[in-house]
Amino acid sequence: MANIGFVGLGIMGRPMALNLIKGGHALFLHSRSGVPAELTAAGGKACTDAAAVARAADIIITMLPDTPDVEKVLFGPGGVAEGLSAGKVVVDMSSISPIETKRFAAHIESQGCDYVDAPVSGGEVGAKAASLTIMVGAKASVFERVKPLFELMGKNITLVGAVGDGQTCKVCNQIIVALNIEAVGEALLFASRAGADPAKVREALMGGFAASRVLEVHGERMIKRTFDPGFRIELHQKDLSLALSGARAMGMSLPNTATAQELFSACSGLGGAKWDHSAMVRALEALAGKPVA
Repeated sequence: MANIGFVGLGIMGRPMALNLIKGGHALFLHSRSGVPAELTAAGGKACTDAAAVARAADIIITMLPDTPDVEKVLFGPGGVAEGLSAGKVVVDMSSISPIETKRFAAHIESQGCDYVDAPVSGGEVGAKAASLTIMVGAKASVFERVKPLFELMGKNITLVGAVGDGQTCKVCNQIIVALNIEAVGEALLFASRAGADPAKVREALMGGFAASRVLEVHGERMIKRTFDPGFRIELHQKDLSLALSGARAMGMSLPNTATAQELFSACSGLGGAKWDHSAMVRALEALAGKPVA
């Protein structure tokens, strides 16, 4: 069993860390909001800062909201870089900029360590169930070293390519999810406005070619009005910003991604930045003057 560091113990990080403890690993933990009692009760050890986590652990995992958060935890005062020694591995499981990921990796590798980017999909439900999809950018040999840890947190684990490619894959994932949420919201709103029962329409569609996890999970949220996150709109906005800025840099257009981002922005304007991303339907409802249910 390995000594594992984990920094960032929010909605996703907390259950991911707990699954590693259940897998028999010694965990050294830090979070700006404090280490949850359930993790220390399970055997995790709270550390004063990220540097202390890095000194104690052989493999250090970060799970943080955004690119600046990762940079601060890695390279700020009391950061991971201060506690590293040659041969250690830093694994960032946040969803951040692919370009900045490559820059972070270069700094970590200059200290004689390896870097892995491994963003995840599956939300809080997947984190708790250890069924996350994990998209990995790493050297093949380093991937094999950390894969047993990923298997305690996820089910669909893919080495996409070199460092940064995992983050690129996650951006692609977020484009597809956002556009699916928008499509499901439009369809259920159309059904409701036409006088059909959106719950029955969703049930029928689940047996056809339109079936998807978004229709299954978020379609139900739209009908039952359960918009507690989940995955917050403000975080999905961050991911689509990465997509749109990357597209601009490459001289290409992502028109439907831009529309989805505008709908998320409308939700934020309605006070919903922290709603679950399925609540994008509320922006569509505002345009239609009618709720789905």
